[in-house]
Amino acid sequence: MKSITIKGSKRESVGKVATKALRNAGMVPCVIYGGENPIHFSAEEKAFKNLVFTPNVYTASINVDGQKVGAILQDIQFHPVTDRILHVDFYQLFDDKEVTMNIPVKLTGTSPGVLNGGSLRFTNRKLKIKALPANLPDFVTADISKLKIGNKLFVTSLFNDDYTFMHPDNTVVVQVRTSRNATVVEEDETEAAAPEAAAE
Repeated sequence: MKSITIKGSKRESVGKVATKALRNAGMVPCVIYGGENPIHFSAEEKAFKNLVFTPNVYTASINVDGQKVGAILQDIQFHPVTDRILHVDFYQLFDDKEVTMNIPVKLTGTSPGVLNGGSLRFTNRKLKIKALPANLPDFVTADISKLKIGNKLFVTSLFNDDYTFMHPDNTVVVQVRTSRNATVVEEDETEAAAPEAAAE
């Protein structure tokens, strides 16, 4: 998985007054959990732009006064009116310790059901997976080239040795349904009537 570097400085005080002063200076108070002790630091708000405001996911390489820590974004708080970032929580990464992340799903192939007038329903655009940091993917690939009208692609079809899906086996990732606003090819409707639970 790709990584974004964030430079920060340790926070000497974590009180409300100090936190307010940081925000007024355009800085974001942050903390890294998961290690022996939490690491409190602050970083410029613009440093989070490519980490937060993107459909992609990244790990973070955080440089706090020369100390580099690998981490993932755990939680983020926004101002209810201005949408400015108020606080960010990270979770420290260790090479031998699995972590859980929501990973975007990337569709590949062309669905014959869609070509025949069906409607593609992309139900789960992100999936929660558990993996070692080295095995975290940039995205999960879902091949829809065998999906006819009435077919569903379940999370079990996306099995990968490198990571584990944290979803029930019957979780639908994407499906092709009959479109109300399109003329569906009759032959495909007949095939869809067969008890096909999913494309294999």
